[in-house]
Amino acid sequence: MQDLHGLPKLRDSLSYLYVEHAVIEKADHAIELWQKEGRTLVPAATLCVLMLGPGTKITHAAVKILAENGCSMLWTGEEMTHFYAQGLGETRKAYHLLQQAELACNPVKHTRVCIRMYQMRFEETLDPSLTLPQIRGFEGVRVRRAYKEASQKYGVSWHGRIYDRSNWGGGDPINRSLSAANATLNSVCHAAIVSGGYSPAIGFVHTGKQLSFVYDVADLYKADITIPIAFSIVAESNENIERRTRMACREKFREMKLLDRILPDIDNILEVKDEPINELLDVDADPALPTDLWPDLAQEGDSTL
Repeated sequence: MQDLHGLPKLRDSLSYLYVEHAVIEKADHAIELWQKEGRTLVPAATLCVLMLGPGTKITHAAVKILAENGCSMLWTGEEMTHFYAQGLGETRKAYHLLQQAELACNPVKHTRVCIRMYQMRFEETLDPSLTLPQIRGFEGVRVRRAYKEASQKYGVSWHGRIYDRSNWGGGDPINRSLSAANATLNSVCHAAIVSGGYSPAIGFVHTGKQLSFVYDVADLYKADITIPIAFSIVAESNENIERRTRMACREKFREMKLLDRILPDIDNILEVKDEPINELLDVDADPALPTDLWPDLAQEGDSTL
C-alpha cells in the first residue's frame, strides 16, 4: 500500500535560526544549543534552516536528526556576511531540478522566465513588446524609487548602495542594515529552493554562481521586505543594527507568511506542472532506491549506467 503521508510542509516551519559560539547536540527528536548563557531546546521538525556561524560545533547525531526532519543547514560567516557551504535539502526527487535545467538551457524559455520574474515585481502589466534590456531599465528605476521613498519615509539619508565586503564595519549604518537583511532573506530563499528540489545554482537573471537562483528568488521580495526594514531599523537607532535587522526580518517573514509564498512563486515562474505520479518511485521514502534509466538509453539496451 502506498504511504500517503507527505513530507513536512516548508510553509509550516520556522523561517531560520542563526547560531554562533555554541555546541549543538541531539536531544530526543530535537536539538539542544549549549552556550555560556545556558541550554536551549529547539524542535527539529519545525525548523526550516539552521545557520551555523563561527564557534559552533555540531554532533553527527544532531546533523542526522535535522536532515531527517528536512531542515537545511548553512555554514556562514559572522553575522551571516559570508556563505560557505550547505547541507542536503528535504527531497531527493529530481523532477523540479530537471524542469529548471530545461528552461535555463533553452534561450527562448530562459528569456520568458526572466520576463516573468521581472513581471512579478511590477504592479502593472508589462508591455509584451518590451525587450529584456528595456525591462531591466524599468526595474532599475523601480528599485531606485524604492530606496528614495524609504529614505523620505523614515528620514534616513541615502547616498546609494555602497559597501565593501572586505570591510564590513566601514559601511554606513543603512548599507550594513541592508546587507544583513538581504543575507537573511537569501538564507530563507536558499532553504526553500533546496527544500523544493530546485538548484540554487541554475539562475536566470543571475548566472554563473552557485547561488544564482537564490539571488533571483530573493530579488522578488526585496522591495517589500528588506528595503523598508533596513531603513526603519536605522531610523530607530544605530545600535546593534545587524541583530535588530535579523529579528525584524524574521518577524516580517512570519507576518507575511513568506514560506507560504516562495515555492508557489517559483513553480509559477518556472511554469512547473504537477509532478507525474509514479507509485514505484518513492525516493523520498527510500533515498537509496534505484531509479529507471533515461528512456532513450533503455531502448538502446544500455544497462551499464
